[in-house]
Amino acid sequence: MAGKSDKKTISRPPVVVIMGHVDHGKTSILDYIRKTHVADRESGGITQHIGASVAEFQGKKITFIDTPGHEAFSQMRRRGAKIADIAVLVVAAEEGCKPQTKEAAAAIKKAGLPVIVAMNKTDLPQANVEKVKRDLEKEGLLVEDWGGDVPAIGISAKTGQGINELLEMILLVAEMENLQANPDAAAAGIIIESSLDHRRGPSAAILLQEGNLSAGKVIATASALGKIKFLEDSRGNKIERLLPSQPAVAIGLDAVPVTGEVFQEFESLDAAREFVIGRQKEIKSGAAAAETVELQEGQKNLNLILKADVLGSLEVLKETLLQIPQNEVVLNVLDGGAGEISLNDIKTARAAQAAGTTAIIGFRVKINPDAKAMAEREKIRVMNFEVIYEAIEWTRGYMGRIRTPKMERKDLGKLKVLLSFWADKGRQIVGGKVIDGEVKKGVKIEVFRNENPVGQGRLINLQKNKKDIPDARKGDEVGILYEGQEKIQEGDHLIFYVQEKNI
Repeated sequence: MAGKSDKKTISRPPVVVIMGHVDHGKTSILDYIRKTHVADRESGGITQHIGASVAEFQGKKITFIDTPGHEAFSQMRRRGAKIADIAVLVVAAEEGCKPQTKEAAAAIKKAGLPVIVAMNKTDLPQANVEKVKRDLEKEGLLVEDWGGDVPAIGISAKTGQGINELLEMILLVAEMENLQANPDAAAAGIIIESSLDHRRGPSAAILLQEGNLSAGKVIATASALGKIKFLEDSRGNKIERLLPSQPAVAIGLDAVPVTGEVFQEFESLDAAREFVIGRQKEIKSGAAAAETVELQEGQKNLNLILKADVLGSLEVLKETLLQIPQNEVVLNVLDGGAGEISLNDIKTARAAQAAGTTAIIGFRVKINPDAKAMAEREKIRVMNFEVIYEAIEWTRGYMGRIRTPKMERKDLGKLKVLLSFWADKGRQIVGGKVIDGEVKKGVKIEVFRNENPVGQGRLINLQKNKKDIPDARKGDEVGILYEGQEKIQEGDHLIFYVQEKNI
């Protein structure tokens, strides 16, 4: 790996990740900060999402990382990447800690990050700041005015109340952390988003953490490498030289890298290629050792096809789903990709149904109209989500229904009893006319008398014109052999039904 060996370091901007429960205001806070503290520079390009933004406050810069949630944050940590210096935990003041708040708090503590609590929506009349503080204490976060060391600031992302105080606290914590980087070292950082640009090829949103980066330098991750053609900011402006804690879009890689991968600078493409080949061998070796085991007795299978807006989101979704406990229902991700849900996805799901329950999960994508029609026709379950947490919760619940499916009654037809021929030891032959739906051998029967249920039984045999038949339809006059405790009378109505598993 190329780079100078001197120990020269400089102070660098803090990198901040904002986490919390869905709908508690994470995006609204970032939107307000961008609107008030990010310079709106002229550019001919279109604003693009690069997974990060740089704000300026009191003459100092702060980099904010936009992750899909604590799942992505935890996934990046598992890959060995330290993505942030400071975490801001957002809690809605009128609701307190919710499931995602607790998971985010656990992820922050596990990462050992300094945390600042932003109590959002404190301008609402139903806000209860003391309840928020009690909830936080239960999660092991004791705020400063309760004798702890966690700063907690009341804010409103809608009005901007407390936002400046939040930014001041971020800068104060950053100063205490004494964040340093060597701008002359070999470049190194993390992939925070990635996608395939049909005009420009693989596109990687990166965060530089060490050294400096410019066009012409060679970088590589475990899955991609290339010589950088150019770097851009979120408005498409070219960046001549990227410094630590700065985000950018890098164009020039030979493939779409995986979100959360660490990248580093190399002296040549040959050196980078050798590194990637070595890492791929390690990854394949590890994957072979961790192959999915065969289903054990009593286990069931859930096949999933995943589609997402970009490959980075797909990777987060897949890895987070596979962390769900699979003691009784085993998850099998059959296929995945970026882009809308297509006819090919529906065909893949249809083919997989014979091997177990199958579903398609889309994350921030649409479904092709033809694919939607085929899914409805083939009864393929397709679910779309805007928040990863909701996809996880739905999958957990669906696995529970597969494990213990709910039995649901489905009525097939109705018969009016015209004659009763014979009855003995719980069995009876009656004749009647099918007045609705259809009748099939082996189905269950509910007996109604004067519109009230009086008993249940089973249809043992079915005849028409004294010949056995498998089924009969509306208008047919038939004889049936009924088995049940209640004796059927002329004038009764029989409802024929089946019990089906509903998941």
